[in-house]
Order: sequence, then C-alpha cells, then structure tokens
Amino acid sequence: MELSFEIILFVIGGIVVGWFLSFIKSRFEVAKYKKEIKEYKEHLNRQMKITNEGSKSQEDELNKLKKENENLRISVQTLGQKPGRAELRLLNIYDSALRKMQMRAPGFSSAWEMSLQEAETEYEANETGFKSIIKRVFKPSLSQTTEQTPKEITDLA
Repeated sequence: MELSFEIILFVIGGIVVGWFLSFIKSRFEVAKYKKEIKEYKEHLNRQMKITNEGSKSQEDELNKLKKENENLRISVQTLGQKPGRAELRLLNIYDSALRKMQMRAPGFSSAWEMSLQEAETEYEANETGFKSIIKRVFKPSLSQTTEQTPKEITDLA
C-alpha cells in the first residue's frame, strides 16, 4: 500500500480543517468566558459601590450621633453646675436622709451618717437615670410621704 500524494494532502487537509474548527470553537468559548468575566466584574463593581455608599452613610450617622452625644453630655454638665444646683442637691440629700433617720433610729448620729451616705448614693443614681423620673419631678419629700402607709402618716402628725 502506497501512500499517494493525494492521500497525504487529504490527511493534511483533514488535520488542518479539524485544527481550524477546533480553533474557531475555542475562540467562541474564550469570547463567552470573557463576556462572563466582564459581567462578574460589573456586578462586583456595583456591589462595591452599594457597600461603599452604605458604609459611608453609617459612618456619617455615627459621627453625627457622637457629636450629638458630646453636646448633650456638655449640656448636662453645664446645667448641673448652674448657681444653686449644688445647694438644691445637698438640700434634697439632707431631706431624704432626715426622713430615713426618723424612720430608723431618731437621735443617733451614726444612723444620721449612714442615712446621709445612702441618700447621696440614691441621689447620684437618680441623676444618672437609674431611678424613675417621677422622683425627679416631684420633690423627695412628696415621694417619701406617698410611700408611707396611712398609719405612719397619722403617727407623724
């Protein structure tokens, strides 16, 4: 069996046609993958823009709230240092301590000191917001009399 020139050309032609078809197919696949990568990049870019805008708005809001918090803290501090506030604070503490001392042990100075320290602690807790606002609105004397039973009120009179 002899290889003729036509058979060799036919085989080489078949190989070239097969290679050419394979090359064209791979070009289409590469183009498809490039298009897919481009879509992924665009999607990633959109997501990054959305995330960036969201984090910027959160950061701006956080800075605004920090500034507002600092302003409120300074306002509370300056209101607490107005003339007469320290005297009013001390008067409320003494009033509360006197009422507690009268209920526990009238006439003993150690009970007075203990009641005074307890009243100071309560007043500071009231200023920081641990107590109800009702006790701040109404004077401590009024809130103490409402806590007593009717029998204790008649005994005091």
